[in-house]
Amino acid sequence: MNTSYIKTQQAKLLSTYKQLMEQAYNFRQIDSALSDILEFKAIKLLNELNGLRFLNSNQLIYCKI
Repeated sequence: MNTSYIKTQQAKLLSTYKQLMEQAYNFRQIDSALSDILEFKAIKLLNELNGLRFLNSNQLIYCKI
């Protein structure tokens, strides 16, 4: 995978993660079920983001060799 592609995907995922977490926070008092669903989706994105961070760090290590 290309490093710039990974960084672009990370930026998109981070932006979406922040939006979902903000929405989850805003719905916490109004609709707790919807808040939980939004938070779950955000956590799934965070997991994917961590995977991309892992790929990016490994790719940089192999490029230095």
